[in-house]
Amino acid sequence: MRPRRLVASGLLISLALSACAPAVAPRSPAEIAAAQSAANLANQGQFDRAAQAYLALAAQTSSRADHYKLLAAEAYREENALDRAAPIVAGIDRDQLTDDESVRLDLLRAEIALHQRDPATALRLTTQPKLNVPPDLRPRLLILRADALAGTGDLWGAARNRIELDDVLHGADREQNRNQALDLLAKLGADPLKQRASAMQPGDRMLPWVNEALGRLGVTVAQTQPNLNQAVGTLVPGTGASVREGYKMPAHVALLLPSSDGLTAASNAIREGFFAAYFQSSDTHAPRAAIRVYDSGGNAASAIKAYNQAVTDGAQLVVGPLTRAEVMGVLGQASLPVPVLALNHSDNKTLPAGTASQFALMPEDEGAQAADHMIERGVHNAYVIISGDDFAKRSAAAFKAELEAKGGQIAGSAQLPATGVNDGDAINALNAGSAGSDAGIFISMRVEQARLLLPQLRVARINLPVFGTSHIYSGSDNAAADRDLEGVEFCDAPWLFDAQTGLPSYHDVASQLPAARDGTAQLFAFGMDAWNLVPYIDWLRSHPGSYLPGASGQLASDTFGNVKRVLSWLKFQDGLARPTNGSLDMDSAPAAAGSAPAPASSAPMPAAQPNGG
Repeated sequence: MRPRRLVASGLLISLALSACAPAVAPRSPAEIAAAQSAANLANQGQFDRAAQAYLALAAQTSSRADHYKLLAAEAYREENALDRAAPIVAGIDRDQLTDDESVRLDLLRAEIALHQRDPATALRLTTQPKLNVPPDLRPRLLILRADALAGTGDLWGAARNRIELDDVLHGADREQNRNQALDLLAKLGADPLKQRASAMQPGDRMLPWVNEALGRLGVTVAQTQPNLNQAVGTLVPGTGASVREGYKMPAHVALLLPSSDGLTAASNAIREGFFAAYFQSSDTHAPRAAIRVYDSGGNAASAIKAYNQAVTDGAQLVVGPLTRAEVMGVLGQASLPVPVLALNHSDNKTLPAGTASQFALMPEDEGAQAADHMIERGVHNAYVIISGDDFAKRSAAAFKAELEAKGGQIAGSAQLPATGVNDGDAINALNAGSAGSDAGIFISMRVEQARLLLPQLRVARINLPVFGTSHIYSGSDNAAADRDLEGVEFCDAPWLFDAQTGLPSYHDVASQLPAARDGTAQLFAFGMDAWNLVPYIDWLRSHPGSYLPGASGQLASDTFGNVKRVLSWLKFQDGLARPTNGSLDMDSAPAAAGSAPAPASSAPMPAAQPNGG
């Protein structure tokens, strides 16, 4: 990305203000008119003619010759004719320039040096001591410095400058710069990046970028858990009870969900949760959007069509689509005229547009948080038992990366067979007999397999603490069957256990809506959060440390628009899953009483039916 596009408007202003030449001598009416004529040509995009006009002025006005030469060279730069600008720049006396002209000259010289494949000169010009760069020229400086550092082989320094540039860019420029920063980091290679990451503090600004680059290289990395410092929706002092910090509600929202076979149950649960939260939010008397539902079709082409129709219909925010293929299609478009809150993660190797956020029930989140939880419990040696399901493998990979990053180690692992009830081979593979006092077992499997495995562990006299993911909970209490899971701790959505203050009672909602029960309960909670994120998604992304107390977890956004969930911890006691310590156990989350933006606990209305589109 050349700095030209970023600062073109600023340069045109400089060219237009060329009448304000240095006050060396009074200017004649003819000079003033000629300077204004040259500026008008530049504003009209006739840069070649503008440059020639400025050169004519330089020849006619010796006291301001360097001023006009600089303007001529900048006009040629706008024409993308650096070769023509170079000899003009070489003839400018820097000492004769005033205000920001000397900085503009240095930046132009640096750009010409890069064009001439001389990054060392460009680096010297952009790293001078006492280089006082005005704010409007800083983006250009950072781009040139990054390119110079990359040209001299300092990829890390180049990436740091592009990441610093991230704060001042928007739209397509920001998206392009982010991908360039990640490309620079990826070129360093996986092992050097892992070494740098291991030496960084949790709050280091470079850490999420390094982790993102490692992900592009196929490395499963330890996750940076969000800092939950301030719940969104705090009442703004002096503005009335209906105004909450960070609340920005669009007028029209589109919900994109597939209605194709195999996806109907999931879509229905998410839609019903979405509209349950929508209708409950009326109790706050805050503005609400008009909602229209579109069938995203279950594939990329249909999802793109639905997105474009929603844009045509006036949507100001699109929530969805749902499947990974759909999300990749929508987020993979060259531009997103309307922001998107996708309900899954794309696995593209490029970042989506800066107006896109991604929210999903990721098994990686559960695996990483299980590792953190075990370390906090004093468990540093873990035996891993998983099923052959994709979610189990993904959660186990994240668990391993997080545990090792926190100083723990995997003592043994096994994968259960897809069928059968005898898990003896897996148990023997753990070699648990040599386990120490700081050992534990991590499991990731569905509840039916867990109910078979745990009694066999006890028969084998393996009494290590067991920690699992949400998949070992069926979605409703079953004390008789779940006594086999006695003592197991697992992470899950807090609302399912009435462990999140400010939300309607789970049992009240589940008694009325079947989609909120059993196997689709998590998806219902996910749908609730999809709506509750709508007015706060921009705030979360731009305010690190802020979070939304949600039904599926405490929700925070990273710099790339990925919504992270911090889950609750539960424990099976007498066959019933209950929050540990009898309340919401968030490890690092502060209490959110009095500040949550959650709606009142009125009964939900039935979800609206989808419109065509």
